[in-house]
Amino acid sequence: MNVGVKEISLKKLQKDAEDNFRNGYYCCEALMAAIRTDFALDVPEEVIAMASGMAVGAGRSGCMCGALNGGIMALGLLFGRTEQDGPTNPKSVKCMQLSHELHDWFKQANGKNAICCRILTKEFDMGKGEHKQQCIRFTGLAAWKVGEIICREMGVRNTDEEVA
Repeated sequence: MNVGVKEISLKKLQKDAEDNFRNGYYCCEALMAAIRTDFALDVPEEVIAMASGMAVGAGRSGCMCGALNGGIMALGLLFGRTEQDGPTNPKSVKCMQLSHELHDWFKQANGKNAICCRILTKEFDMGKGEHKQQCIRFTGLAAWKVGEIICREMGVRNTDEEVA
């Protein structure tokens, strides 16, 4: 799959993902919608719907953070495979490496050294929505990193980088 842009602002991508969350999407949907729109991906909006069940740690189970789940889904969309030819397929290997990079980065970048939604939100009363600001921030962080990976791997220029 190819992206439909030659350059992108990762700050705008991050803000768009955060705004998508603020405006009613869950973290994973917000990230996927921002990646789809900002990278001008020629895919149906149903890719956003595919992310719906990954919210709040996969169906509110509290497992892996939905923002991270959405990021991995976005990487799979762009770098994953459709062939059934074993784990050594170069696309499979590449997608796994990029997903691992996102996982490890997110675990450190969120400041809590965790990826589990239950751990990331344990000090909040979820029923009162106390977690929302943190989750908006995590969604933006994950979108930014996914965008950085896409830019690096697909030769898209990040307009936020200073020209030397």
